[in-house]
Amino acid sequence: MATEPEDGTPAPLPVTVRGTTLGAGRPAVVVPLTGATVEALLAEVAAVLAVAEQVDLVEWRVDHLAAGLAPADVVAAGRAVTGALDAAPRRLPLLVTIRTTAEGGSADVDPPGYEAALRAAVDAGIADLLDVEVARDAATVDRVVARAHAAGVPVVGSHHDFDRTPPREQIAATLLAMADLGADVLKVAVMPHDPGDVLALLGATWDTTRRTGRPVITMAMGPLGVASRVAGGTFGSAATFAAVGAASAPGQVGLAALRAALDVVHPA
Repeated sequence: MATEPEDGTPAPLPVTVRGTTLGAGRPAVVVPLTGATVEALLAEVAAVLAVAEQVDLVEWRVDHLAAGLAPADVVAAGRAVTGALDAAPRRLPLLVTIRTTAEGGSADVDPPGYEAALRAAVDAGIADLLDVEVARDAATVDRVVARAHAAGVPVVGSHHDFDRTPPREQIAATLLAMADLGADVLKVAVMPHDPGDVLALLGATWDTTRRTGRPVITMAMGPLGVASRVAGGTFGSAATFAAVGAASAPGQVGLAALRAALDVVHPA
């Protein structure tokens, strides 16, 4: 059991997968795959592997898959992706994500379909980490989290608000609720409308990091939120997302520019 230091701050609970650690040191750089077909996904993997020394983690956005979310289709595409990653000298870990339309993604899927697709990715050994939207119905979330943990797969609890930025206290409460649901990594993305919104997000990041010890990933989207993607690690954000090719979210920074900025904010 983790112990708390004398100042009451919980001991850090970093998550390590395939040599990449979230929650300790410099923020990890995550690059998304958004291809609609296996061929497109493999082309994206090849582009990522060409700059693999600059990447810490790959996210597969399964909701972009044109074939749909039937478990057999998810497994077939996922095995193609992991096969390509396996062939590289350094095996990058894979975060499997199904972003629903309710949270800005492309998956218009009911709870049973959402659960079945995520379970298929876990059971087939495709996911090194699994994104679970905590706003889905509680029973679905509980079952998916339990299934992932039974397979030794850490869970990234997530919530995305493409319309607004809630108050600092509400953002922190959302992140803390993810920990209560069993998430190993806590992720929130919001849409800011003024600089104060970005400050609210960064403050909530710091608050939650100090209260839980778990890795927290936060970002404010759009041009106004770029500062959170570059400097979020100063406030405790454990990872930031970069584009190699098409961006998967508003305000996502290109890989080379992001790495250059991180070198300034987090010098070796």
